[in-house]
Amino acid sequence: MESSAPPRVHLDNGGRAPWHPLAREALLQALDDGWADPRRLHAEGRRAARLLDGAREAVAAVLGARTEEVRFTHGHTAALHRAVTAGAAGRRRGGRRIVVGATERAAVLHAADAAGERETVAVDRLGRADAGAFAAAVSRPGVALAALQHANGEVGTVQPVEGVHDAARAAGVPLLVDAGASLGHARVPATWDLLAADPADWGGPAGVGVLAARGRVRLPGTGPEDPEPWAPGGVSVPLAFASAVALEAVQADLAAAGAHRRELVDRIRAAVAGVPDVEVVGDPDTRLPHVVTFSFLYVDGEALVTELDRQGFAVGSGSACTASTLEPSHVLAAMGVLTHGNVRIALDRATSEADVERFLAVLPPAVERVREALGVRGL
Repeated sequence: MESSAPPRVHLDNGGRAPWHPLAREALLQALDDGWADPRRLHAEGRRAARLLDGAREAVAAVLGARTEEVRFTHGHTAALHRAVTAGAAGRRRGGRRIVVGATERAAVLHAADAAGERETVAVDRLGRADAGAFAAAVSRPGVALAALQHANGEVGTVQPVEGVHDAARAAGVPLLVDAGASLGHARVPATWDLLAADPADWGGPAGVGVLAARGRVRLPGTGPEDPEPWAPGGVSVPLAFASAVALEAVQADLAAAGAHRRELVDRIRAAVAGVPDVEVVGDPDTRLPHVVTFSFLYVDGEALVTELDRQGFAVGSGSACTASTLEPSHVLAAMGVLTHGNVRIALDRATSEADVERFLAVLPPAVERVREALGVRGL
């Protein structure tokens, strides 16, 4: 009898992690109990409203916020867009400049361009913004809003949000913290005025996002009038409820899951460093526990991702020219590191040591085959 092929291993869990089992159960419950419009006054509507309020309360407890400070949106990108555009509009009298880190998500950068005048603070080769430079930027006159991610989902580096928040508070400038890559994986400090997060990243469903705003932050409407200005038309109660249940579940084993994945990432970093002409990027210590990125010289990133996929491993690529944009990663470019031949790994809580060892056995010959296809030999 022929042996079956080993199971596929999914190592591209950033932004789209497998659903947590409890999130699935919560979704089914909410489909039965929370299908009605929570804005209606009948019993079915009130029942849906209770589920939605409970979901907001659960997320608020994790964030260290009040329930009324948390809302669900139609997605993470929608939350970032709303935070930037409304946050800047609420401070229009203070100026039009929006200070951002160079490695923020494209959604933040584009929203800043649309809402005001963007000022970008550079990062070092580890991907970290200089807290002093950021503080100086937000302290100058004319700043409406500042945005600094808690941690970068592409390279894992954690940003100095606490120090930057202190400087922003002193200047009276609200700070938006993008926790889309970190909430559910690491402790997120309470040093924020606006915060956006992504349930799909922590094992919840896609199609819903989190936007929290401290009561002191003014968020005027920036679009047509709607009873739900944070999410025009309202959000799916079942998706919001499943997101909150998943967040509570992953928070319960945050330390253990983080330690396990950090050990696996350390193993990957050490092994990959032995491959010829490779650059492992991001901070090796002050980082997310589950993310690691490395780039190979003389390698086409898309070809390497395809070769690894053929071998049964799903990985991301943060720097190879993508099929949609044909542009390298702005994050790696801002860091001044190698931007091609890139592989990005984001481990799930279920990723095992055996999965990682199989991947590390397959990776070096895969790199060699791609290099040979490009006519590069003898490294």
